[in-house]
This record gives sequence, C-alpha cells and structure tokens, in this order.
Amino acid sequence: MFPAGPPSHSLLRLPLLQLLLLVVQAVGRGLGRASPAGGPLEDVVIERYHIPRACPREVQMGDFVRYHYNGTFEDGKKFDSSYDRNTLVAIVVGVGRLITGMDRGLMGMCVNERRRLIVPPHLGYGSIGLAGLIPPDATLYFDVVLLDVWNKEDTVQVSTLLRPPHCPRMVQDGDFVRYHYNGTLLDGTSFDTSYSKGGTYDTYVGSGWLIKGMDQGLLGMCPGERRKIIIPPFLAYGEKGYGTVIPPHASLVFHILLIDVHNPKDTVQLETLELPAGCVRRAVAGDFMRYHYNGSLMDGTLFDSSYSRNHTYNTYIGQGYIIPGMDQGLQGACIGERRRITIPPHLAYGENGTGDKIPGSAVLIFSVHVIDFHNPADVVEIRTLSRPLETCNETTKLGDFVRYHYNCSLLDGTQLFTSHDYGAPQEATLGANKVIEGLDTGLQGMCVGERRQLIVPPHLAHGESGARGVPGSAVLLFEVELVSREDGLPTGYLFVWHEDPPANLFEDMDLNKDGEVPPEEFSTFIKAQVSEGKGRLMPGQDPEKTIGDMFQNQDRNQDGKITVEELKLKSDEDQERVHEEL
Repeated sequence: MFPAGPPSHSLLRLPLLQLLLLVVQAVGRGLGRASPAGGPLEDVVIERYHIPRACPREVQMGDFVRYHYNGTFEDGKKFDSSYDRNTLVAIVVGVGRLITGMDRGLMGMCVNERRRLIVPPHLGYGSIGLAGLIPPDATLYFDVVLLDVWNKEDTVQVSTLLRPPHCPRMVQDGDFVRYHYNGTLLDGTSFDTSYSKGGTYDTYVGSGWLIKGMDQGLLGMCPGERRKIIIPPFLAYGEKGYGTVIPPHASLVFHILLIDVHNPKDTVQLETLELPAGCVRRAVAGDFMRYHYNGSLMDGTLFDSSYSRNHTYNTYIGQGYIIPGMDQGLQGACIGERRRITIPPHLAYGENGTGDKIPGSAVLIFSVHVIDFHNPADVVEIRTLSRPLETCNETTKLGDFVRYHYNCSLLDGTQLFTSHDYGAPQEATLGANKVIEGLDTGLQGMCVGERRQLIVPPHLAHGESGARGVPGSAVLLFEVELVSREDGLPTGYLFVWHEDPPANLFEDMDLNKDGEVPPEEFSTFIKAQVSEGKGRLMPGQDPEKTIGDMFQNQDRNQDGKITVEELKLKSDEDQERVHEEL
C-alpha cells in the first residue's frame, strides 16, 4: 500500500462502535460516489461481501495486519494491486501509516473476510492526489482480503481440543517430546505437516530447539492431548519469515497431537494394577519368569502383545536378556501380579527405535501379567495341608509302590491334569523314574491319608520344552493325597520270598513230576506262594504280566519250559555275576 499523503480534511480516529454506525449509515446511502443529496461522501463506504463463520478477533487500532488488495478508480481502471507485486501489505493500522480511509476500512475486519471499500477523496489523497498515479479529488475503490492480524501485546493462544482422561504427566521445560502437527498461516494456508513425513517431530522443550511460541505452547500438555496453538510472529519467525513457506510477520497456527514425553532423568515408572493376596515371594535378579504383556506407545498405539501369539514371554530377569527398563520393572513382582511399566527411551530402544513399530525416542508402556517365576536353584516346595489324626508309623520312601490322587495346575490357576478324571488313583513306584523328579520327591515321607501342596520348578518337572499340555519352563502346582503305600521290591526283582525258599524248589514247582515246568505250572506255583503269604510280586503291575516276565527270565533257551538246569534264584544269579566279574 502507498504511504499516506496530506489529506484535505483532518478527521479524528473514531472508536470502533462509532465507526460501525457510520458504516451502516454509509451503506444505507448506497455504494455510489455521491450521497443521496448529491453531495460528496462523508466517510468510507464498506461492503462486507464475505464474512467467515468464525471470527476469533477483529482488527483494532494499533494492530499489525497483513492483507491483499486491488485498487481501482470509479471507472474500474486499476491503479495498484498487491497481487501484481506478489507481496502482501504488512503494516500497523491506525497510526497514520495508511491513508485515513484504509485505516478506517480495515477496522473490525476478520481474518479471511473480504471487503469492498469506497474511499472519498478527503480520506484518500485529497485535492492533491499522487503525481502520475492518482489524480486530485479521486474516489478510490479497494477490494481487500485480510490474511493476518496480531498485536505486539499478544501472547501465545492455546486451545485444548481433546484431553485424555488419564494424564500420567505433563510437559515441562527440559522434557523431550514427540508430537505430530499441522502448521498453517492464520488464513488457513498450510505450510508444513509432520504427517506427510512418516514420523513425529522429536525435540527438547525449553532448550532453544523450537521457536519461542512453540516452547510455550507445548507446556502442560498430556500424552494424547490435542491442542491448537496460535503464535504471533515475534514469537515465531518474525520479520524475516522462513524460506518461501512462511512470509515475514506471519502469525502461525499449529494443531498438535502429543504422542509422548519423557525427561533424560526419568527412571522406570511402576503402577500396580492388581496384587494377589498372600504374596510370599517377589522376583529378584536371576529368576526365570514367564509373563504375558501388551506393549504400547504413550498415545495408546499397540506395537506388540504376547496374547496374540498365545504364548508367554519367557526370560531371565536382571541379566541383560531384555531391555534395561523391563529388567528393572519386573523385579519385585509377585506371581499373579498385574502391573503397568512405563519405560523411557534411554532404558528401552533409544534414539533409533527398533523395527517398524517402535520409533526412535519412544516411551514404551507395558501392561504385564506375571504367570510364574522360579530360580534355577529352587527345590520342591512342600506344604502339608492335612494329616490323619491317627499315629503315622510308616511313611513313603524310595522303592515304595504308592497310589495317590492329584490335581495339577499352573501357578496362575490354569488346570492341567487331575487323577479324578480317570476314576482311580495314580500309581507309581517311587524312585523308578515313572513320574517327574519333583513329584517323586514331593511324594516321599508321606503318611497314608496325608494331603500336600507341591510347587515344582520346571527343572524338576518338564523343563524348557514342556510336555503335552504343559508349557515350556512352567512351574507346576500339585495338590496330592496319598491313598495307599506298599513296600517295594529291590531293584531288578519281580518277586521276593518272605522266608527262605523251598529247599527243593524245582521239585515243588514241577507239579506233575515230568522233569519240566511249563508256563501253567509256573503260574500256579507262584500264585500259591503269594496266596499263602510266602512271597509277593512286584506291586503296581498286572500279576499275570509279572509272572509271565518271570517265566521268560527262567526259560533260558526259550523253548517254552523250564528245566532244573535253567531254574535259578536271582540272588544266585547275582552271586554268580559277582564271581564272573572277579
């Protein structure tokens, strides 16, 4: 816009309300050059032919404005245009830097409003005009669009558009933030956006990395919050602007979504969500833990979940197998506990992130459910639930044949197996490697009728590989009840005598005295010894099978009969073997 020339009349600067009244009067008189009485116009005629729906502020005296215009005479001939120069007018209103008519015509204007102004000569260039461009006593016509307005007294304007219900922390000076933004000029012209760059804008706040207005506008934000921040130019890029996208003296509007915030001094934050009653043991460094988790960024974006794989995450804690923050966050947890672990990036994946789901400098939040943990040095934990009232003189020992009922579950309560499904007790010979080592140990020293709870670590159960229906590295919980016990037989024996065997064993066994013993005679003889209490078979096995195995052992040449030369007691065989070795 041209500088103001000496006006033919000196008019007072009117307050906005009086000015609007004059405008209404002028519009009522029409848009022509003359008044209804045929005299000259007394004031600026204003036609507001486009008014934006939202008008957060209006131009006032002393404001700095940026606008485009076309200037013409009454006959439509153009005498000036900011469009032709491709340069906005940037100037303070109401301080004599513009012709009086333009000063008045801009008052009360909104950003993006369009006005037609008719400026009479005495409010334009008067009776002198502007040599070579505007003749004397010329009425001027301006088509104006306002693009920006601010005042040197302005501060950063912050509007909260969305605030999450849970705000774990708010941005402070010195914090490192990750946020998305759309940046526009005050008229809505976009100049930059993080969304088109495939990543957040990551920076420190209050450390001089950002324009001053953004440093101020981010303070107090919560992760997940959305804000609109309007920054006057003296807190943005000032008189110089920035490149070709931000003109000088431009107010900036940012729509911000804060993704996360942390401070380089942050440590791991723990929040207990659920703590089981009766926690007697807490995880320590060196323990092996099985846990489920959901991992998300601070804005709630899920990046990983063990539940989606239907498998726990299994690892040692405190030994560097997992990120440092998780190593710290899992220590002190109880079996069955649920906790939320917030890990700053310097204790997670740092500035580089990992893969395509965890960006650089990301704060990670893990919702963890501890299934179980153990230590490689753990032994079987035995707790007696009940014992029979009568005196217990004999308890189970290695070699005993036992019958027992059991329920087996994981420590989180997941039922795995129970003997009650089979309608009969489980049977085992202790020490014969027929059951897992931890259960074998836990069944020793029991009285008939006793009930126990056993906690068996995986290295005494099914190990890292697990078994059918049992996850790898799982700690097992047994509730066992001893139903019966029988003395076992020495290793390698299928039958033992309660007293000395008959002196003429073969003759007693050869029932028809034909010099050979077939399977039928052998079976009849052994059953008779058991029936008469002279001996007993190995418990826990079908008697017919046991007797059949005994016959096969004595039938040396496998001809279906035993002769006197073939028949030998196991004790005699063992003695002969000793002599052979000697």
